[in-house]
Amino acid sequence: MKTAPYGVMWFHRVFRLTSIPALIFCLFAQTASAQGLLRDADLEYGLKQLAAPVLTAAGLSPSRVKILVVDDSSLNAFVISTDAIFLHYGLINRMSNAAMLQGVIAHEAAHIANGHLTRRMNNLASARTAAGFGIALAAVAAAAGGGEAGAGVLLGTQSSAINRFLRHTRAEEASADQSAVRFMRSAGINPAGMSQVLQLFRGQELLAETRQDPYTRSHPLSRDRMRALEGYVAAYGNAPNDNATADYWFERVKGKLSAYTRAPKWTLRRLNESPYQDVRLLREAVAEHRQSRTKQALAAIDKAITLRPNDPFYHDQRGQILFETRNFSAAAAAYGRAVQLAPNDALILSGYGRALLVEGNVNKAKQVLEKARIIDFRDGTMLRDLSVAYAKSGQKGMASVVTAERYALRGRMKDAGIHAKRAVDLLPEGSGPWQRAQDVLIASERAAKRR
Repeated sequence: MKTAPYGVMWFHRVFRLTSIPALIFCLFAQTASAQGLLRDADLEYGLKQLAAPVLTAAGLSPSRVKILVVDDSSLNAFVISTDAIFLHYGLINRMSNAAMLQGVIAHEAAHIANGHLTRRMNNLASARTAAGFGIALAAVAAAAGGGEAGAGVLLGTQSSAINRFLRHTRAEEASADQSAVRFMRSAGINPAGMSQVLQLFRGQELLAETRQDPYTRSHPLSRDRMRALEGYVAAYGNAPNDNATADYWFERVKGKLSAYTRAPKWTLRRLNESPYQDVRLLREAVAEHRQSRTKQALAAIDKAITLRPNDPFYHDQRGQILFETRNFSAAAAAYGRAVQLAPNDALILSGYGRALLVEGNVNKAKQVLEKARIIDFRDGTMLRDLSVAYAKSGQKGMASVVTAERYALRGRMKDAGIHAKRAVDLLPEGSGPWQRAQDVLIASERAAKRR
């Protein structure tokens, strides 16, 4: 995994940026930094493997709909746009089998496939650019209690607007449940996993709203809904839980995620809980590295690489450990091998570019980081490194526009505007980078008017 420059964990904590309309961008500038994502190449690939059969059954493209992890220990999952499903890491940590996690994904996919987002997307526009993506997540953070009043301005009503925006009706929930069971059955997944998920939330509605998990507020539960779901499962029948691929990736996703989000000693005591030797070694490497035991961490990840020599994510993990311990040349070599095996993975490219930059290979770092930006703009750490690479190569205008985008991603619109103005003055008028700077500048100016 890649290390956030200011965090103890190796995930990228990425604050939203992108480009839905600039107006929406600026209205959410203050709340956009309230909630982040945990970005990791291995983690996101594993989630893609788990989601692919469900998304295909739902008529959605697995290559288009990303499964992203929110840096939040509470139990929740949600969709805001048609191209991303968000899962809180706390929910994943509570899952006990692949079918449960696939059930959550199937349910959220059903909200997309059944058109439940159409009205909301008309209100919120699109979340496919850096600004819009971040704004959309800020709405969720606000609805969970982190700045709801400011977020409510977005829809032009009082602060409860965002809660209404996010909350599905019981009719939508029933429709999504039925569709999700059908998708799972079509994909050969035991739909009983759906029922197991709802069991986690049984009794939540008896609690005060402030004590409920966010899932029960955005996805209203009821006895009728649970009985209906059990009926759907019974009607479609159970499918055998014999999907070795799903079982493996579930263990790897949950194992790595828990190794980063729980105490290292907790992880080391439970290594043998995983039935897969390479996953046990991965978890051991994470736990040892988090305790600054580099020799033991490298020994563990090297054993995992021996078991799966062509797995790009284990080479990426080795690069991360080496980079974090300031062995930059070796880190660049490890990342380079990972890139050979996965040449279009943006997060792996980002790690490689960072190692090249620190090593002093600025031109190659710039090329690698720019490729990563084109593939996935959501990585704030990559944007920081790319701006440094442009600055070191004397391209001040490009450095400014990338810096402006990075600040916008963080919700720091005043700083974003300063760098965007500088970029507009330096870049050729009408060029692509000039237009990107203009977008940020407009958003910054509108944000300033509303202060």
